[in-house]
Amino acid sequence: MFDSPLSASAYDVLEVAPDVDEEGLRRAYRLRLRQTHPDTGGDAVQFVQVQRAWELVGTPAARAAYDRGHGFGETSVSFAPAGPGWRPPSRPADTRPKARTHGQPGGWRRERYLTLIREWAGRGVTLADPYDPALVRTAPHEIRRLLADALAEEATARIVADLGMGYTVWHDIEARDRGPEAKLDHIVLGPSGLYAVLSEDFGGPVRTRRGEVIGDAVSGTPVATLVAGARTLGRAARVKFSGAIVVLPDDDVSVAIDELGRVKSLPVAVVSRAALATVLRRGVTGAREIGGNELFDVRTRLQQTVRFV
Repeated sequence: MFDSPLSASAYDVLEVAPDVDEEGLRRAYRLRLRQTHPDTGGDAVQFVQVQRAWELVGTPAARAAYDRGHGFGETSVSFAPAGPGWRPPSRPADTRPKARTHGQPGGWRRERYLTLIREWAGRGVTLADPYDPALVRTAPHEIRRLLADALAEEATARIVADLGMGYTVWHDIEARDRGPEAKLDHIVLGPSGLYAVLSEDFGGPVRTRRGEVIGDAVSGTPVATLVAGARTLGRAARVKFSGAIVVLPDDDVSVAIDELGRVKSLPVAVVSRAALATVLRRGVTGAREIGGNELFDVRTRLQQTVRFV
């Protein structure tokens, strides 16, 4: 919470300015607790957010660390990738085999973000750090959304890389002839099946209804779009997807694993980031497992068909 480019800051949640003094911050916290408490007609999600905000800025030491990391003080961190483009390490510190990976997670959205943030800042302006939290915080929503989704894709990539050598993963795949915006974020192939995976960060809580993800910050139809992309790529590669998975930040979902049943005949689950590895290892209810020679055949067909954005 509060780490996403789309999330409200702790100060926003407490409804105070970032430079408020300690006494003003404490008064605001108490007021917001009364306003949001479920027993007095408040919203339970907001009540939890207020408590979390206080944990982050309620003491001088915690507040100083938070300010440095979120652009309210001397900036010490940024949203920049670890290198020119994040990829799972080929020689990890531990000796456990990694999943076989292809493509660059979040690559297209990072490139688009850099183009738009520089255009927004002004032509001819040189940005010392286009990922400076203070800069990101003031950028238009559509620009921050690109960065948030890139970070979400990179987080998923780190998780699936650790699934082990029995898995093959493709990132940033062209799903339909409609450009990168219609891409599949990830395809994961392993013993539990073949899954199309969408990494999202809407910047706030979401829920599900009638086989779709909904919420104040949700635009479009994420599940329907994911399923349509999987079906299109499946036909092109002559493979059958076992299921589809939408991955969201842990704080934005009420349950870690929410299985929606079948959408257009494809089993779908909405899962928290922390639960993703578990779901990919055990599979989604109703999904067909893939093993033996079929696993190699599906991998070959996809490798011959997949195009990266």
